Amino acid sequence: MAKHRNYWAYSVGCFAVWAVVLVLTSNKWNHITRHNILLVFGGWTVAWISTTIARFVYPPPKRWIRANIPTP
Repeated sequence: MAKHRNYWAYSVGCFAVWAVVLVLTSNKWNHITRHNILLVFGGWTVAWISTTIARFVYPPPKRWIRANIPTP
């Protein structure tokens, strides 16, 4: 399971859930609700793209080595 704990697995899962939500929305609710759900999906997509770019431009720092930290 540890090999699946990454951003891409999270992204695929999120898009799968959004696909289910959009399919259910297109079949069951009126056009106002569909429009609102599409607006939320659009906002989420913009945020996902933004964080994906940020993860590549600013990768997380390396772990600090505790051996180099002096103890009091």
